Amino acid sequence: QLPVVESGGGLAQPGGSLTLSCVVSGRIYSSDAISWFRQAPGKEREFVASTTWNDRRTYYVDSVKGRFTISRDKDANTVYLQMNNLKRENTAVDYCAVGHYPNGDSRAIRSWAQGTQVTVSS
Repeated sequence: QLPVVESGGGLAQPGGSLTLSCVVSGRIYSSDAISWFRQAPGKEREFVASTTWNDRRTYYVDSVKGRFTISRDKDANTVYLQMNNLKRENTAVDYCAVGHYPNGDSRAIRSWAQGTQVTVSS
């Protein structure tokens, strides 16, 4: 188990931006993927985005393509989710997660962050 700590949530206006950070302590293996999930009020947890650690392949749910960008800094063991043009429906608790696959299957996750609240409201 790797400790995973995320930050950067908060309140944004519709159309605004937030950047989430996910710091992973310990080793991240080259075959790993780092993913973001979200859970909106009254809804199931769902996949948002992921990046493979080694070759930086990225994956996004259709609703965030063109607005969100996932990236990673190997030296800092950190993954970022830059969220632009935020919409009210992006209000959710967001979770960073470390696992072996970038396919959005939460069953493959081995470490979860604590969650950070993202609220989009005018």
